[in-house]
Amino acid sequence: MSPELISILVLAVVFVIATTRSVNMGALAFAAAFGVGALVADLDADGVFAGFPGDLFVVLVGVTYLFAIARANGTTDWLVHAAVRLVRGRVALIPWVMFALTGALTAIGAVSPAAVAIVAPIALSFAARYRISPLLMGAMVVHGAQAGGFSPISIYGSIVNGIVEREKLPGSEITLFLGSLLVNLVIAGVVFVVCGGLKLWRQGAVTEDRDGSGGSGAPTGTTGEGGEGGGTTRTAPAPTAVTTRPDAVRLTPPVIATLVSLTALVVAVLGFDLDAGLTAITLAVVLSTAWPDDSRRAVSEIAWPTVLLICGVLTYVGVLDEMGTITWAGEGVGGIGVPLLAAVLLCYIGGIVSAFASSVGIMGALIPLAVPFLAQGEIGAVGMVTALAVSATVVDVSPFSTNGALVLAAAPDVDRERFFRQLMAYGGIVVATVPAVVWLVMVVPGWG
Repeated sequence: MSPELISILVLAVVFVIATTRSVNMGALAFAAAFGVGALVADLDADGVFAGFPGDLFVVLVGVTYLFAIARANGTTDWLVHAAVRLVRGRVALIPWVMFALTGALTAIGAVSPAAVAIVAPIALSFAARYRISPLLMGAMVVHGAQAGGFSPISIYGSIVNGIVEREKLPGSEITLFLGSLLVNLVIAGVVFVVCGGLKLWRQGAVTEDRDGSGGSGAPTGTTGEGGEGGGTTRTAPAPTAVTTRPDAVRLTPPVIATLVSLTALVVAVLGFDLDAGLTAITLAVVLSTAWPDDSRRAVSEIAWPTVLLICGVLTYVGVLDEMGTITWAGEGVGGIGVPLLAAVLLCYIGGIVSAFASSVGIMGALIPLAVPFLAQGEIGAVGMVTALAVSATVVDVSPFSTNGALVLAAAPDVDRERFFRQLMAYGGIVVATVPAVVWLVMVVPGWG
């Protein structure tokens, strides 16, 4: 067996173990990098560490550090309640508020599971109180997180754009961002219609109680006889404004300073081309110095498992690069003889594996593996990278993925087995259809 084939089989074993056992894929990848590098490729420690992504490490730590402070001092709570008040409690708009909110959080740097973990409990509580389909609300939260997930300053965006730059591929940060945004927006619209969103327009407005979490047990204009799906619905009166306690989520000095810091991060990165990781760490240190009590636990809340996962997988990919596996695998894919067929197969590999394992892990592995294939020039690199990124993340609604599991866990007053089956069926539909659609729209025309 060739060394290249051994290294790919070891990568497959890493994915299988991480999927079936509770072991961080990054830790497995570090061990695999050491084993394959030393025993198969005859690399020393310097050769193994050559692929360690120091720049992405700083981005992951800096951005999640800043966001952990935002969670600790109440900034994210303020954003959630402000978004609900913005639509004056109209029930039909609440799923879209949650979509936009998770999208905004990931777009400014929150790790996707962190944004889902914050918004999903609130969103699913609304769903239970106002008889909104939990599948609808959960899908809106997850697709919202992915819609903003590839902004130039986001975690996913920084990872993919860093890999593209590292591999010297043609890239377009805006195309990547807008591609994911539009795909997830369209899917959210379809889910909204199919899961009863249009019926919500006949309902009135939510009235928040004194804790800001929602008032009456049913929307204005709905009577609550019977169980799920029961009751009699009459024409709702004109929506009324949300009533909320003035200090439900106060705009305190730390919250104001954090909002200013998040804005400054966007301006610094987009307007002045400063490094997102170093800028975020600097802003987080300033906030920590000014309000140490609010920031005391922020360091421990940095997304260390994600940092370990990304750095481990990319270090292993660096070993593959050192031993020539990437070139060997790319030539094998290109050897299929039909570039478009190879491209759609890669999209499906990304989607299927990500439905059961880590999206960021599979992106970190697949994009470098596709480099020699893209270097042939028959497939546009920008469109292919965008299609791979979308295929590997849009399937996070699967209950086996982190985001899907968070939604399943956050849903109150539901039959969890039934909800699990719904999420699994919906995830299967997404895996079966979306990779083919993004391949047709983004790869076939030859973008980039």
